[in-house]
Amino acid sequence: MPRRPRVTPEQILDAATREFAERGFAGARVDRIARRAGVNKAMLYYHFRSKQTLYRRLLRRAFSQAGARIQRIADSDAPPFEQLDRVVALFADLIGEQRFFPAIMLREVAEGGAHLDVETLGLLAAVPGAFGRIVARGIAAGEFRDVNPLFAYFSMMSPIVFFLCAAPIRRELGARRLASPDIRNVAAFVSHVQANMRRVLAPDGAAGPRSTT
Repeated sequence: MPRRPRVTPEQILDAATREFAERGFAGARVDRIARRAGVNKAMLYYHFRSKQTLYRRLLRRAFSQAGARIQRIADSDAPPFEQLDRVVALFADLIGEQRFFPAIMLREVAEGGAHLDVETLGLLAAVPGAFGRIVARGIAAGEFRDVNPLFAYFSMMSPIVFFLCAAPIRRELGARRLASPDIRNVAAFVSHVQANMRRVLAPDGAAGPRSTT
């Protein structure tokens, strides 16, 4: 009889992401996570000591991956406005790849960050930190006006998160013709945010140069 494929910690994290997104930290159950991952609770606890450990690990994984990818853009030789466009597109890609994760973060925000320890907060801070380096470079080069990089980060990130998290509502509105067909067009919205951020950061308030990528 063939042996059952071994379930990896990454697969358990993926199952936990869905559970936490649907029920929040308090409502999530370890037994349901184990069933989703196809393991018994003993194996889950072998990899992760507790529900809290599992939760923090999945947050750290997401923040680490996002921070590393934004940092690669910040370290590139592309002009600041082009880096800005790339980061906006990257955020949309990240949410598309991890479609359950924004729901977890929205729940965490609503609970005042109650489950974020110092290490997790440090990895979270690296994401706006990498974005802030792009903004600081643009300011130093005279291509961006002098703004608070953290304010610029939230101006960019928040609309993307809410637009993509509202995908089921947007589909329903579009299907019932209660809104423009563009409400379902993610690429058009990404272009809109890119244009808006160029206006926000341009020294004279006009749109900055359009990226060719």
